[in-house]
Amino acid sequence: MHKEGKVVPLAAAIDRGARTPLPCLPVLLLQIRDKAALQLRLGLQALFDNADDTLFEMADKALDRHDQNLYFEAMRDLRLKRKSIERGFLDSFHATFALIGQVDPLGEADSLGDNAQRERAAAVDGMVARVLSRDGVAFAQLGLRLQSLIERPLAERQNPLGPAALCRYFLDAGRSLGVGLRVKLILLTLFERYVLRDVDVLYGEANQLLAAAGVLPELTPAPRRRAEDRRQIAQRVKANLSADDAIGADNAGQAFFASLQVLLAPARERIAPRLQAHGAAQPINTADLLRLLSHLQCYVPATVEDDDFDLGQQLEQLLLRVSVRSGTRRCIATADVDMINLVGLLFASIQADDNVPLSLRALLARLHIPLLKVALLDSGLFSKASHPARRLLNEIAAVAIGWDTGGEGLRDSLHARVERIVQRLLNDFSEDPALFAELLEDFHAFSHDERRRNELLEQRTRDAEEGRARALQARLQVQQALNQRLHGRVLPQVVVQMLVQSWSQVLLLAWLKHGEASQAWHDALATMDRLLASITPHPEPETLLQQVPGLLKALRDGLAGVALDSAATREFFLQLEQLHLRACVGAPGMAGSADPALAEVQVDEAIVLAIAEAPTCAPLRPLDEQAVEWRVVRHLRIGTWVEVRDDDEPLRCKLVARIDSSDRLVFANRTGMKVREWNAAGLALALRRGEVRVLDDGLLFERALGAVLESLRQQQVH
Repeated sequence: MHKEGKVVPLAAAIDRGARTPLPCLPVLLLQIRDKAALQLRLGLQALFDNADDTLFEMADKALDRHDQNLYFEAMRDLRLKRKSIERGFLDSFHATFALIGQVDPLGEADSLGDNAQRERAAAVDGMVARVLSRDGVAFAQLGLRLQSLIERPLAERQNPLGPAALCRYFLDAGRSLGVGLRVKLILLTLFERYVLRDVDVLYGEANQLLAAAGVLPELTPAPRRRAEDRRQIAQRVKANLSADDAIGADNAGQAFFASLQVLLAPARERIAPRLQAHGAAQPINTADLLRLLSHLQCYVPATVEDDDFDLGQQLEQLLLRVSVRSGTRRCIATADVDMINLVGLLFASIQADDNVPLSLRALLARLHIPLLKVALLDSGLFSKASHPARRLLNEIAAVAIGWDTGGEGLRDSLHARVERIVQRLLNDFSEDPALFAELLEDFHAFSHDERRRNELLEQRTRDAEEGRARALQARLQVQQALNQRLHGRVLPQVVVQMLVQSWSQVLLLAWLKHGEASQAWHDALATMDRLLASITPHPEPETLLQQVPGLLKALRDGLAGVALDSAATREFFLQLEQLHLRACVGAPGMAGSADPALAEVQVDEAIVLAIAEAPTCAPLRPLDEQAVEWRVVRHLRIGTWVEVRDDDEPLRCKLVARIDSSDRLVFANRTGMKVREWNAAGLALALRRGEVRVLDDGLLFERALGAVLESLRQQQVH
């Protein structure tokens, strides 16, 4: 009899505080469920990481603004809801497993009453058919084994691991997404690519586990699909390396390193292994040192917090073992000691460089041994700016300068890409630096897409902020025009209301579309002046009657352009007709009129069309405009990164727009989303207080090497 265990959907238990006792299932089934859940979770994470890139590419290729906005809104909605979709998917998966063989995860067939539902159903049917044609044998065997394990019939559609069931979990979890059919079909395609593509692994492992436990072991295993061979990429990269970029001995690099050895001499007994201090010790050659480093490379810890791993101490221990085995005291050659110290100082400088995000510094620290091996193989690393290892380090630091330091940043596609690069170098780099060229090419393609996407998103932010500033400027101009004509006057309420609520929109539209110097703006102002003049008692009624048709036409044309309610517009013109009749007969004020709309009101308060925007982060005490912070602000270029320190976690953001008309500097995060804004004085004061600092986005390797050289020269002076 199989061992039993409780089925506890973890996400559901945490989120909903579930306390209901759940059915007991065989332990084997729980193991299958947990292995499958892990693989499905990873597949969903890959889906969402790549959905952002896919939707961005669709937006980039969109022919009109509406389609582009549709994809951008979908990107935003997906980012906000990805966690709830992942949780909903896994909750459904666990709940179905808890009642395996008792429920149909596909449920009732959806009504296919409209084209959208039919198209979505057709897409799902195609996905399921492709999975079954490819992995149907393994899936059928899994169904038979599960049926034997639970000792009850299990139809294909009742299998919680079936492709149709997996699609249903995904569709149900994504119901909250406010996206159209096109985006839903894109997400289904990604679901097939990143989740269903690897179900053969899921079915294979489950079958293997059950067969090993004696559940229908006589079934012939289904053939497994082979993974893609990636060695062709490395071969292509090597073939493309030109003679100028070939990695090998470099005369300039050797000369540069030789000039540094005098500066490095004092550090020989402080940083590198100290066994070479014994005069009788025999130096090992560089090839042997590289082999020792390759051995240590396999033991590089995942975090820099691990104090047990010190490169100098590790090399000392290995040299001691080599000495004991050979019966001869061994040491490291002086030139290699100097190189070890130089690279060590370089990485110490990188670790101390607070322009680099802390999480990135932790990753780069793990590349200490691979970079040391490159330097031992080719001192051109220090003299050749085009060296692939040097460029890879610089490129990663440049792209990641705006890295989020919070937990979310540790799970984005950039962080995952850099982690893969680091792990690939630790796993695969032996003595062929062409691997750096291969990884550089791959990361270049990634960073190019990353930059292009971010630039487009930044441009949208910039356009929105410039539009906002222009709208604010227009609103202020319209407010000023209305106050000049209405403030302090006694006027019919219906006219004041129409001018403030409706004609202000005509003025705004004219200013925004044509500008302050345009004929449209001046005509709208003139029409307002003519309207106000037409409702005052007129000494020559005939002249007024001649002017009214032109005035009414101008009013109708203007109001039609802002799409006002036709009933309200008709009511206004009926009331205006009465005001004109009274003006013709020279009637006195209408404060006591039976019609409240025709009653006159005193316009005492200044007209404000919208809530005035407060100055952005304005200082309480302005700085002297000759202060150094003012000069920094004036010379900030678009694209400059700053770090804001007024939150629990430092926030990195980039200057994406200068709005001179409203004195605003707008900053966005790495994804192009606006996160901060200041006016010039406010930013200067924030710099003075240390709440904001400007980051150095220069090349990391060059910056670190310069700091090392300066430090060595200073030590020599003292």
